[in-house]
Amino acid sequence: MNKIYYLASCDTCRKIIKSLPKDNNLVFHDIKQNPITEAELEEMYKLSGSYEALFSKKAQLYKSMDLKNKSLTEEDYKKYILEHYTFLSRPVFIIDDQIYIGNTQPVTLQVTKALS
Repeated sequence: MNKIYYLASCDTCRKIIKSLPKDNNLVFHDIKQNPITEAELEEMYKLSGSYEALFSKKAQLYKSMDLKNKSLTEEDYKKYILEHYTFLSRPVFIIDDQIYIGNTQPVTLQVTKALS
């Protein structure tokens, strides 16, 4: 099952979703309305190899909690992602057992190609 984890209120996520090929057969998962489960995060971890790769260092909470000045472990990244949705780097696509994380242009192009 191909899936996108995104934030409906995020302009960047909405722009990326709008640019995707039609008939993409994605299951949409709004992480604010329906927080990710530990099992879903584990699946992402297995595909990405790291919780840090899934963690957004752009999140406002990252700055306000002064996490950049702390030495975070993989377990810390996991805990923070499960505690608050803004810590998940968005969007996250899982397409044919491949994971695509974030909103950079190269990632968006890879996702579009994978869905075509």
